[in-house]
Amino acid sequence: MRRALPISLALSILAAVAASAAEPAAPVAPAVLPMPASLVAEAIPPVPLSVVEEVGRYTESRSAGFSDWHPVEREVLVSTRFGNTNQIHRVRQPGGARTQLTFFPEPVGGAIYEPRAGSYFLFTKDRGGDEFRQIFRQDVSDGRVTLLTDGGRSQNGGIEWSRGGDRIAYGSTRRNGADRDIWVMDPTDPKSDRMVAEVQGGGWGPLDWSPDDRQLLIGEYLSVNESRLHLLDLASGERRRVDPAGEPVSWSAAKFTPDGRRLYVTTDQGGEFSYLATLDPESGQVERLSQGIDWDVVAFDLSEDGKWIAFEVNAAGLSQLWLLDTATREQRRIDGLPVGVLGNFGFHPRRAEIAFALTTARTPSDIYTYDLASQRLERWTESETGGVVLDALPDARPIAWKSFDGREITGFLYMPPPRFTGKRPVVVDIHGGPEGQALPTFLGRWNYFVNELGVAIVKPNVRGSTGYGKSFTRLDNAELREDSVKDIGALFDWIAAQPDLDGSRVMVEGGSYGGYMVLAVSTLYPERIVGAIDVVGISHFGTFLQNTESYRRDLRRAEYGDERDPKIRELFERISPLRNAAKIKKPLFVVQGANDPRVPRSESEQMVATVRDGGTPVWYLLGMDEGHGFAKKANADYQFYAIVEFVKRYLLGESP
Repeated sequence: MRRALPISLALSILAAVAASAAEPAAPVAPAVLPMPASLVAEAIPPVPLSVVEEVGRYTESRSAGFSDWHPVEREVLVSTRFGNTNQIHRVRQPGGARTQLTFFPEPVGGAIYEPRAGSYFLFTKDRGGDEFRQIFRQDVSDGRVTLLTDGGRSQNGGIEWSRGGDRIAYGSTRRNGADRDIWVMDPTDPKSDRMVAEVQGGGWGPLDWSPDDRQLLIGEYLSVNESRLHLLDLASGERRRVDPAGEPVSWSAAKFTPDGRRLYVTTDQGGEFSYLATLDPESGQVERLSQGIDWDVVAFDLSEDGKWIAFEVNAAGLSQLWLLDTATREQRRIDGLPVGVLGNFGFHPRRAEIAFALTTARTPSDIYTYDLASQRLERWTESETGGVVLDALPDARPIAWKSFDGREITGFLYMPPPRFTGKRPVVVDIHGGPEGQALPTFLGRWNYFVNELGVAIVKPNVRGSTGYGKSFTRLDNAELREDSVKDIGALFDWIAAQPDLDGSRVMVEGGSYGGYMVLAVSTLYPERIVGAIDVVGISHFGTFLQNTESYRRDLRRAEYGDERDPKIRELFERISPLRNAAKIKKPLFVVQGANDPRVPRSESEQMVATVRDGGTPVWYLLGMDEGHGFAKKANADYQFYAIVEFVKRYLLGESP
């Protein structure tokens, strides 16, 4: 028999029910994305899962880079990502499957086959983005991987195979961490490793072996405008400089001619732009080969039989691929390629066929081949884009504006689709380097801002950029540093004058040297921006030069100035974003890799602390397993989702 509740208990239950019905329900917190364990976030709000659902497909595009031809078969090694990091894959025919060959938590930085039978390949890999890359051998027969170099805090790379295919030459900093000596090894016997040239400086590396394998051609990079060429006799150890001495000249690529008597080179000797030429190592005489091309020849490859040279021309940011007949010296441009930007390329060892990577504003990088005899172009990979319709993406439109001194500065503009009306907000994306160039390439994740939020993206090529002549590249050196920042000030004026762009809603973004530019813009033009995103940026050139890895220090001094000079030290103090941080009034987002050897973590952290002391909001994201930018997909995705929240809040004015 059921017993009745006591009257007092019944009345209390009814009262509680009535009270709960009268009170509004507590709001349910939105579900958030778990942050990867390797990331540390400060003052960054949690990322709602709704953002991931909205943005996710834009993070799922991948790309493919060309690594090497198989020495016998018509198949290629490519670098692409199906998991968290880029790994090496094999593709055996146009449109064929991408078969993964390496499986590591860290990205693999490219691969090169043993050149006789392809029985193994070599690749480089670091740890956590520290860039202390080691050389590994992976045997094709069983997939076994062998570490070939010291495995410590040394950089190893720039592998060049001997003509006999039994040895490699490479550069290594293992002796003292600062100088990049030249080493030779039989990769099947790591104990054969020996140093053949002890050098001073971090810019040395092997370029080619002589046809008889008795000499090494070695490059010495001093700055973007100056490099040298040396021949090393492997028997005697004698090294001699072979490029003509005189004014600083760039020798950016070089190979022996088949008879070993001359060198094929690219150089800017006597002109503004690099061109293809021959160099006599005995007399220093230079003879120009490429003709009628007033842009930089940026790379070339020589066919195994020596009959053809394929060379790339950078024409205002767009790539052209040319062929030169070495016997007749006739040249022709390869027509029919997609209009875009070339990546790595090379001849097949046994075929008159070139493989290359190519990207456009509407397509990620993919692999193509071109057969010289049939003039047939074939596409080998078609990288996935997460379901994003490529035809709906914007093209990159060339733009130009006058800077403070009347000089013309150029760049590229990505405009949103026509469905977005009215003046559009703008993100100015500043490239790094500064010896670099903004190119009309695929935006990847950043297509989300253009295609879904209606944000225009401008990629400027301020003075100091490459691709516009060596005089233009020198215009930001040392005391002229802030002139490049003023180019961005002039860009703000240009944006404000455009009928379809909103000069009152502009955000700046950039990485590495581009991060310095972002910070400098934030101090010089705080009233012209609504926020800034600095990725691994330099906050003070003096502290940067003190703390960057020693193998880079002198190379960077050639560009920025020597902090040991009192005049330069005073300049660094005056123009430093760190010393001018009180002028930063708009929100700042800083991203940094803890293991970055180029721009150390201290550069970001001193800037974050100083700006926060001034009361300006600062979001800070630190990757404990990352270096100079985030290379692991999970980390890069979280970074992007957080940037989306930052852009929505401070550029678009959406409430949190």
